[in-house]
Amino acid sequence: MDIISLPIKYDKEKIDGTYRLVVASVKRAKALSQGSLPVISSKAQKITTLAIEEVASGAINVLIGEAAVKASEEARKLSNKRMMDEAQQKETMPEDMTELEKDLKVYLSEKGESEQKKTIEDIFGDS
Repeated sequence: MDIISLPIKYDKEKIDGTYRLVVASVKRAKALSQGSLPVISSKAQKITTLAIEEVASGAINVLIGEAAVKASEEARKLSNKRMMDEAQQKETMPEDMTELEKDLKVYLSEKGESEQKKTIEDIFGDS
């Protein structure tokens, strides 16, 4: 098993600190665990080790400074827009219902209509 030697060597012009290296590696490891394909070939067996190697080698582009702030704001806007679109779709489209739920809904609506048509005389009647 290969172990990454400490301290990790990385290009200080592309990555402005170890904190950014760690954060970028965490985000890359998450992407790899969700099915992203590795950018470099490595002997690493663990996703976290592979992510650190990719970021430290410069194979993954890490944004710093104003570019990072702008990208974060854009991602937040897109996330909010996507949430609003999903909420609007839920309002316009009926929820997925099972056949039993559909039958029950029809039965209850028919039952409600028949009860509304009855008058007091129909219910209590003259006996």
